[in-house]
Amino acid sequence: MTDALEEVRIVAAECRACDLWKTGTQTVFGEGSETAQLMLVGEQPGDKEDLAGRPFVGPAGRILDQGLEEAGIDRSSVYVTNAVKHFKWEARGKRRLHKRPDATEIAACRPWLDKEIELVQPRVVVCLGATAAQALLGRSFKVTKQRGELFPQPAGHVITATVHPSSILRAADAASRESEMAAFTEDLRLVNRQLQAFSA
Repeated sequence: MTDALEEVRIVAAECRACDLWKTGTQTVFGEGSETAQLMLVGEQPGDKEDLAGRPFVGPAGRILDQGLEEAGIDRSSVYVTNAVKHFKWEARGKRRLHKRPDATEIAACRPWLDKEIELVQPRVVVCLGATAAQALLGRSFKVTKQRGELFPQPAGHVITATVHPSSILRAADAASRESEMAAFTEDLRLVNRQLQAFSA
């Protein structure tokens, strides 16, 4: 990680811009290649990520890894982060269940995400799920309707969106999971083709 990214990570670890730091174990900052052409942005860390201090290392991370591998994308060449850096949860017995972050919490974390994009300078940013997409593309963005569309940005990169890998885990049955996984992988293949077009 570059000195600049490491400095931002250190500062973000002490972030108190919203109240999520009070219940999250730690700030979960992005990680991956500091020269990544591809940045993946999820919603927020989950339970496993909160404990490990790393993004996408739990069940959704395994789905993401599978999709990337099938799409021909090396995860080690990607930068992975979240729109919100602390785990928002509610207790259900002994379990900590994910709770969707609100607009205030997303806005409080936006400077960290902007800084990551500025420092990494990816060619393509993929929003995984509605929260990340709305954080970067506006509250009216609908993943169900605008999935896969490319949105060029003034800084030179493009933003696109697909589903969050956790939504595949929540599919009603095995057939639905298989269908949704295939669609997710195809989205990532399109991203890979876009990256190759940039490099041509």
